[in-house]
Amino acid sequence: MYEDKELVCKDCGKTFVFTAGEQQFYAEKGFQNEPQRCKECRDAKKNVSRGAKEYFTATCANCGCEAKVPFQPREDRPVYCSDCYAKMKAGE
Repeated sequence: MYEDKELVCKDCGKTFVFTAGEQQFYAEKGFQNEPQRCKECRDAKKNVSRGAKEYFTATCANCGCEAKVPFQPREDRPVYCSDCYAKMKAGE
């Protein structure tokens, strides 16, 4: 039903393949337009629009180590370092 297509990236001018699987996915999601950028240019555009993440420093409520988190910690909620958080998620 679908066949791979070669498209040209509007940003860098390289050709890229719009695979049959990607075309089927686009159709299932109801997307009308084909992609205009290659994966590298799409990723670069996403990263620019998101901007740099701001990290905050907090003390882990479990082990007391310093933790860097991508949200503003609140006094009424515990914050965990990545190691302690991973252990809690795993049920240890």
